[in-house]
Amino acid sequence: MTTQYKQVFGRPESLKDVATHFCPGCHHGTIHRLCAEAMDALDIQQRTIGVASVGCSVFLYGYFDIDVVEAPHGRAPAVATGVKRVRKDDVVFTYQGDGDLAAIGTAEIIHAANRGEAITVIFVNNTTYGMTGGQMAPTTLPQQRTSTSPTGRDVANDGYPIRMAELLAGLEGVAYSTRVAVDSPQHIIAAGKAIHHAFDCQVKSGGFSFVEVLSTCPTNWGMDALKANARVASEMIPYFPLGVFKDAACAEEGA
Repeated sequence: MTTQYKQVFGRPESLKDVATHFCPGCHHGTIHRLCAEAMDALDIQQRTIGVASVGCSVFLYGYFDIDVVEAPHGRAPAVATGVKRVRKDDVVFTYQGDGDLAAIGTAEIIHAANRGEAITVIFVNNTTYGMTGGQMAPTTLPQQRTSTSPTGRDVANDGYPIRMAELLAGLEGVAYSTRVAVDSPQHIIAAGKAIHHAFDCQVKSGGFSFVEVLSTCPTNWGMDALKANARVASEMIPYFPLGVFKDAACAEEGA
């Protein structure tokens, strides 16, 4: 007797069939998959353009089976603005880390959001500069040790971590701003729904949407994959609470 099996889990069409090069325990691969699943579900792969900046996000072109534009460090929102204004019918998104978006690109993200540019921003927050040596980022937690804060972040000297999702939610041009995590199956499911909604906001209403994803960086944190994943729940989520901080699109639909 031959047993018949039904495949229930496979690679999204919007992802290339390649092996990941990211460090063990890194969440970039999970976040890539959620973005690709949203593209497949919305049937927008053939008209989606990604904009990647400097950092681990730069490898967007190697994993997504879509057109990708490279931007200078921190300038992805500005480049995405130009792409979207020229290609109005395409879906344009940026994929950025915290050192890129919240430090070098602070002006670009704030002004793109304030103008209400019709783009989607996927912001990966792992509280450190992942690619360039593990330096302190604007999202580095109080007392967190990094290569440039070896005794821990001193808020009296270095200031406090920036909560980007809340900051951008206060701008009138923002249609959707949320923070999610990918440290557990439940959180991954919720993150997938948030990313899908962010892309859908652009498709349906052309609004600016922002998804902050709490992620790991085991290599620069000096932890193994399991401890790094646990740190998201024990340290990051208490400081960066999960939730929707603005959803003008849902408000309009319910009106």
